Amino acid sequence: QLQLVESGGGLVQPGGSLRLSCAASGFTLDYYAIGWFRQAPGKEREGVSCISGSDGSTYYADSVKGRFTISRDNAKNTVYLEMNNLKPEDTAVYYCAADNDAGPIQAMCVFDVFFHWGQGTQVTVSS
Repeated sequence: QLQLVESGGGLVQPGGSLRLSCAASGFTLDYYAIGWFRQAPGKEREGVSCISGSDGSTYYADSVKGRFTISRDNAKNTVYLEMNNLKPEDTAVYYCAADNDAGPIQAMCVFDVFFHWGQGTQVTVSS
């Protein structure tokens, strides 16, 4: 059974950092596209960052460019989202998602084209 489990969320002050992890079980992440999405209260879910399974290309939403970094450790079957210089507007539930590569990673991320989802982890940025 394919499963994704996020961890690493929490409460952090503005300017702080967190590293989210997305651990996969029941399948090998190596060749899957992986995405990090977030949903704040009253807002639509948005693609934060995604990484291709075929060539490792990445996409970042403009709001997180230069602050967030997505990476994958195939040996640990885990994808990470390093988040630095966090802002209150980054507060949301963060989800990871996986699917077969289905085109440019930017399109997959922007149009939310992922089938398998984790349960989410809360990130709260507040002083």
